[in-house]
Amino acid sequence: MEENFDPDLIHAIFKLVWSRRNKKVEGNQGIHLEGGAGTSKKTRATTANASALKVSCELLRLFVAEAIQRAALIAEAEGIDIIEPTHLERVLPQLLLDF
Repeated sequence: MEENFDPDLIHAIFKLVWSRRNKKVEGNQGIHLEGGAGTSKKTRATTANASALKVSCELLRLFVAEAIQRAALIAEAEGIDIIEPTHLERVLPQLLLDF
């Protein structure tokens, strides 16, 4: 069985990012970013339902697994048995483009 990320943890991370983004928007009150007539980012609550969290967890799991697999291939090509941070640094640019 493959390990998956805890949806509660992912939800907490999302909430942290959303709250930081709201603070930035409040700090830039003179700048209108987006939204239709009569809407304000201050009044709209950002939420994630259970299925969105489940899909986010699966996407994150696949992303991490792919990063590890690609880094392992580079480490193996160098004759090293341990993945080092430099291996991850080398695969991340292409991985981000692929996802």
